[in-house]
Amino acid sequence: MSFWSRVREDLDAARRRDPAARSALEIALLYPGLHAIWAHRLWHALWIRGLRFVARAGSQLTRWLTGIEIHPGAVIGRRFFIDHGMGVVIGETAEIGDDVMLYHGVTLGGRTHDGGKRHPTLGDGVAVGAGAKVLGPVVIGDRSMIGANAVVTRSAPADTVLVGIPAKARARRSGEDARLILMAPEYSI
Repeated sequence: MSFWSRVREDLDAARRRDPAARSALEIALLYPGLHAIWAHRLWHALWIRGLRFVARAGSQLTRWLTGIEIHPGAVIGRRFFIDHGMGVVIGETAEIGDDVMLYHGVTLGGRTHDGGKRHPTLGDGVAVGAGAKVLGPVVIGDRSMIGANAVVTRSAPADTVLVGIPAKARARRSGEDARLILMAPEYSI
């Protein structure tokens, strides 16, 4: 996929997911989540080529500019969107599938200082509500939703809703309003 095709895909993904988006120009110039993703692609390319110090320094500059910290070792799929973004943290061994959306204050963090896989894996189409914490080498299945302020420390299969502290899982219901789950911490299962 060409550079410009990827940029257009990112702009389209933001426009589809953010009802406040007015134009591609506005998104390209004013969306820090998109800026953080674009920068991450550069830092990740340097990381996998062994230029780890430069990649880490660049990711810290991006954090300073956007308020979003994405470790250059994290693997991120296509059409990833971070809405608002401030306070998002994505750890080194995190893996994020295609069509994933995070709201502000989300942490994809570790629970140990041991080497190896320490951070979450999010499947395709996962949405994570504001302030949620997904901790450890857990796997969240495709099309799952994590509610606002949930604390997830266990893996969950595809099409799951996770809410609460600690998060409890249940199957998604047909026709369920995803916005209620993602935005309301009191949403119950």
